[in-house]
Amino acid sequence: MNTKKWIAAAMVAGMTLSASAGAYAAANIETIKAQLNHGLGFVVNGQTYAPKDASGNSLDPIVYRDTTYLPVRALGEALNVPVTYDASAQKVVIGKSGSGSGPVVKPDPQASAGLVNVTYTAEQKQAAKKAFAAFDGFTTPYAPMQAVKGDVFRSVAAGGDSVTYVFDKMKVSIAPRDDSFGYDLTPVTLSNGVKGNWYKPAGTDMLTFPLGDRFVTIFSEKGTLSKAQIQQAAVHVAKASF
Repeated sequence: MNTKKWIAAAMVAGMTLSASAGAYAAANIETIKAQLNHGLGFVVNGQTYAPKDASGNSLDPIVYRDTTYLPVRALGEALNVPVTYDASAQKVVIGKSGSGSGPVVKPDPQASAGLVNVTYTAEQKQAAKKAFAAFDGFTTPYAPMQAVKGDVFRSVAAGGDSVTYVFDKMKVSIAPRDDSFGYDLTPVTLSNGVKGNWYKPAGTDMLTFPLGDRFVTIFSEKGTLSKAQIQQAAVHVAKASF
């Protein structure tokens, strides 16, 4: 779905943005009665998404006078659209601001590069099935379904206790156990609500997270992908219908 159209639709439905009450003049604040809709789910680009605030707390839509208000900052992050608050102008800025309306927001070019679907050939699918079949109780194939635009899938094979998909810019290993044990961990919550950890063996940043009955580890061996890009690709690793 076109990102700009999606954001526009979200804005029509309504928005919430974290900002302190002190940022507004008292005359502009009105007390209302509204409800939180805990049952409304989100799907972003075909994937289930759970909005979170900066502290990792869940954000539920607000219903007010039959209108549903969405957490625009969290959704903007999920869609790689920067959302900022210009306190001096009392404006919410989505994307880059227009001339004379505050500073221009410059998103990370790596983080906004976007994702593309990974297309596997019949031969590559067979190789993945063969790799997973080598493990007892671990035969169901999982695979990265999307990769950063410009990356190219090269191969998949079993090695040690894992199956690894090799791309030009990243490697995705799927194993029955968590290899991050014993390392210093930096917790992270992915855009789909899954909790994982960053760790750094041998100087390489690696992201690991649980998926079903196994663990996925993603890293960019040459450092050509940012952490944001790796986290984007991570939410698109899923059970494959090979």
